[in-house]
Amino acid sequence: MSSRTTDPHPATDAVPSPQARTHEVITRYYAAFNNSDPAGMLELLSDDVQHDINQGGTELGKGAFQAFLAHMDAHYREEARDVTVMVSADGVRAAAEFVIHGEYLKTDADLPAARGQSYALPVGAFFEVYDGQIARVSNYYNLHDWTRQVGG
Repeated sequence: MSSRTTDPHPATDAVPSPQARTHEVITRYYAAFNNSDPAGMLELLSDDVQHDINQGGTELGKGAFQAFLAHMDAHYREEARDVTVMVSADGVRAAAEFVIHGEYLKTDADLPAARGQSYALPVGAFFEVYDGQIARVSNYYNLHDWTRQVGG
C-alpha cells in the first residue's frame, strides 16, 4: 500500500486564459452591481466605455456611465439573480443572461408612476472586453413587460 497521496487540486503556474479573465471581469461587474457598489463597477470599465441603453441611445465614457448609475439608483433598487456569463474563446466578447429583480422607487421621466412596485424581468447583456476592461455594455430587456408589471 502506497503512502503517496495525490493532490486533487495541484498548484499550477498557468496564466488564466483570455476567456477565464473576461469571465472574472464580468462576474465582478455583477457582484459590484448587486452590492450597490458603483465605484466597483466603474473600475472595471475603460475610460471611453460605450453604453448602449435599452431602447435608448448610446453614451460614451465613464462619466456618462456614472451619471446613468446615479439616475438608476435614484429611481430603482435592483438585484441581478441567476446570472449566467458566456465568453468567446478570445475573451473579447461576452454575454450575460439573468433576471433583474427590482423595486420601482421614484417615477422616472415619462414612465408610469412609481409606488414601490416590484418586478422581475429577464435581461440580456453584451460586452466587449479589452485588456481586462469593459469597453462596451449593451443591455436588452422587454420594456413592455416591465411597464405591464408596474401597472402602466
